[in-house]
Amino acid sequence: MRIFALTTNSRQVRFRRERKLWPSSERLAVRTLLAASISAVFFFSLTARAQQTNPAKPVVVQPGAPGAPSKTLPPSTRAALPARSAADVDFMQGMIVHHAQAVEMTAMIPSHTQNEDLRSLGARISSSQSDEIKFMKRWLAARGEPVPTGMAKMPGMDMAHEASHETSDEGMARMPGMLTPQQMEALRKAKGAEFDHLFLVGMIQHHNGALTMVKDLFDTAGAGQDAELFDFATDADNAQRAEIRIMETMLKKDTLQEKR
Repeated sequence: MRIFALTTNSRQVRFRRERKLWPSSERLAVRTLLAASISAVFFFSLTARAQQTNPAKPVVVQPGAPGAPSKTLPPSTRAALPARSAADVDFMQGMIVHHAQAVEMTAMIPSHTQNEDLRSLGARISSSQSDEIKFMKRWLAARGEPVPTGMAKMPGMDMAHEASHETSDEGMARMPGMLTPQQMEALRKAKGAEFDHLFLVGMIQHHNGALTMVKDLFDTAGAGQDAELFDFATDADNAQRAEIRIMETMLKKDTLQEKR
């Protein structure tokens, strides 16, 4: 017994022979099915081509309030950035001067203490707040807003001392947490463990003042909606809270050592 493989031609011949044996109703059904398939392919091809040449306009959906349905807006709707508030500008200008004093405080560390933990903390605060000052200056300049005059004379971020002294005592007093001239003078005169204690107490006070400034910003209606400012203020808040916890731990450690 021989088994022959069916080639393509032989299968087609066999299909035609078997098709002649189908009832006329089945042949009609097959023709109809084939015609429908060809029509569907043609239709989808035209639809895909039409979508490529004339893509559908995007749908703009406005989320509703909690419990309320969303709204479909016209395709012509354009997003609008929230208006910049005066509180945003005041916050950035004030925080530049606020940070400048913190940088001035950290600049005293190398010549006033050998405490390695405090030196490491001071380097971290100085680096982060110097970078933030640069960001705030760019933010103000990009929006055509003035930068505090003292900061304009600073060579990079080297010495915030000049900035804090050129700022009026009245203006500094309005910013929460700023050290008074008397506190700064006491810090400059202190050395060793006394300096460490005054620095930690003063910087905790300073950081808490910055947290108050952030809170006041977000509590002001219409303020803090600028995306860059929101991210900056939120990150600064988180970072300074973490540093406050570190400094409080360092203070407790120093207190325990003194009691011994």
